[in-house]
Amino acid sequence: MKSVEIQGNERTNFGSKYAQLERKAGNVPCVIYGGEAPIHFSAPTLAFKGLVYTAEAKTAKVTVGGSTVEAVIQDLQFHPVTDQLMHIDFIQLVEGKPVTIDIPVKLHGQARGVLNGGKLKSVLRKLSVRAVPASIPESIDLDVTDLRIGKSIRVSDVTPEGFEILNATTAVIVTVKKARGAVDDEDEEGTEEGAEATAEAAAEAAAE
Repeated sequence: MKSVEIQGNERTNFGSKYAQLERKAGNVPCVIYGGEAPIHFSAPTLAFKGLVYTAEAKTAKVTVGGSTVEAVIQDLQFHPVTDQLMHIDFIQLVEGKPVTIDIPVKLHGQARGVLNGGKLKSVLRKLSVRAVPASIPESIDLDVTDLRIGKSIRVSDVTPEGFEILNATTAVIVTVKKARGAVDDEDEEGTEEGAEATAEAAAEAAAE
């Protein structure tokens, strides 16, 4: 998994007053949990660009006071009006200790239903995964080639390897919706089979 290096400044003063001062200075207050003790630090907002504003799942290598730890984002807080990044909670990656992280879903192939005029709809673009650091996947890859109109791929259709998916098993990840003018190839096959059967029956009747 790719990682983003972040040079942080240790925070020794806590509370909303000091957090607001950090934000006014262009920094984001952060906390890393999961280690021997929480690590409080701040870093310039731009330092998180490749970590927060991306569809990829990445780890953060945070250096504070000469020590470096690897962590993943646990929670993000944005300003409700300005959408400014306000705070980040991280979970430190410790060998053998499972963590929860959102992993992007990547779709491959062209759905059969889309070729027949349907519309592909991604419902879940990320899945919540729990795994030890060595087993965290970079992405969850799904082949949609055989997906027909009206059919879906659900969480229960995904076979995890070395990790656990926390989303509900019935949750739809991707589906093909019927659009105006679309032809369901299942209906088309059924019509063709029916026509062939009718033709065969007529031929048999004529022969008798």
